[in-house]
Amino acid sequence: MEVILLERIRNLGDLGEMVSVKAGYARNFLLPYKKAVVANEKNKAEFEARRAELEKAQADALATAQARADKLNGQSFLIKAKASEEGKLFGSIGPREVADAISASGTEVSKAEIQMPSGPIKEIGSEEIGIGLHAEVTATVTIVVEAE
Repeated sequence: MEVILLERIRNLGDLGEMVSVKAGYARNFLLPYKKAVVANEKNKAEFEARRAELEKAQADALATAQARADKLNGQSFLIKAKASEEGKLFGSIGPREVADAISASGTEVSKAEIQMPSGPIKEIGSEEIGIGLHAEVTATVTIVVEAE
């Protein structure tokens, strides 16, 4: 299915590009969330008429994400959790707990923005976590886990 992207999407394309995607991806994600429109003559004309507006909105979103990243980069956040004598946690620290700890400090972060490639934290110590604020902007913070 051919679609026109209305914003930059990581690993897919940039604003205004016509890309071919699977029908389910378009129907279930791109179209309902207004990230793309079906590539037909009417939509191509509408997109070209709105291109400047969409580019300005994308630039504003990028600037906002960059400001948030500058505020977050290099910061350290403490999370206390119950742990055994050997340093293993009872349970784990996942994206929700990380997002709550960062948001408590004053910068709003959603759990969907948290990138934990090695999975949830299961031991006491510190770990660097990525925060994907925009398709082009990623901040890195340190999460320090201590025993309660």
